[in-house]
Amino acid sequence: FGSDVSNAHTPVGELLTVICLDDYHTLDRQGRKEAGVTALDPRANNFDLMYEQIKALKNLEAIEKPIYNHETGKLDPPETVYPNHIIVVAAFTDMFDPRVRELLDFTVYLDLSDEVKLAWKIQRDMAERGHQLEDILRSIEARKPDFAAYIDPQKQYADVVMQILPTQLIPDDTERKVLRVRLIQRRVFLVLTPHTFSMRAPPLTGFHGRKLTCSYPGIKFFYGPDTWYGNEVSVLEMDGSFDKLEELIYVESHLNNTSTKYYGELTQQILKNQSFPGSGNGTGLFQVLLGLKIRKIYEKLNASVPVPV
Repeated sequence: FGSDVSNAHTPVGELLTVICLDDYHTLDRQGRKEAGVTALDPRANNFDLMYEQIKALKNLEAIEKPIYNHETGKLDPPETVYPNHIIVVAAFTDMFDPRVRELLDFTVYLDLSDEVKLAWKIQRDMAERGHQLEDILRSIEARKPDFAAYIDPQKQYADVVMQILPTQLIPDDTERKVLRVRLIQRRVFLVLTPHTFSMRAPPLTGFHGRKLTCSYPGIKFFYGPDTWYGNEVSVLEMDGSFDKLEELIYVESHLNNTSTKYYGELTQQILKNQSFPGSGNGTGLFQVLLGLKIRKIYEKLNASVPVPV
């Protein structure tokens, strides 16, 4: 299949298509205001259509997908979306409906602490969408009950939860520039050896006889078991940031089962995208690790399922 996507709302690449499930809102911004519901409320989303269209794409069928315009807050005319090798569905609602959940081969839940969530939402909505700070804060408060009722419980179903938290390396930190990132894995696939190691400065400390460049407040890695919604999970954690990304190769040597195809591929991918936000901390590192895992899952599925050409 192929399509002219030069003016498309949905991002489409050679192998991957990203569908924002916000497009399945049943009400525009004004309609939600009049109905007294938020975009997180199940009544404001068409889960029947969401399920049917994701299933159709998995069956290699094109769909006429609705569009929710975040800039105008209105529902735009639908667009044709063709099946692709990988379909990423992204939104707060992707694991709410059990029918949709069953269609997903690998699920990741991004779990932001309130402090980080506020900072990121302000940055996104003010810089990218032109919203006023007062409106953003009002929107956050209005959404809290629905988030607790409908969105937060979804993380119990995810294969991986990536938690983004304030650092524990700086006592009483208020700047929120240093992050602690935890990868909670229901399917154990990333293992760190040894289970804990730290790099602090000064003085510098290393492992396996090698030293890493590390300024205040340092870096701490941890790997170990935990319990998550009654299930046994494994947790991989990074607190702090790298000074020199090329030195990630030392950390890579302590990670097992990363789905890399050769030693150093993880570090190479980080360096290739070092201009991206979060490349020096756990958000970037774990995104690349998850990307490598998704590639492995895709290649496994691709070996037995036909894909469009």
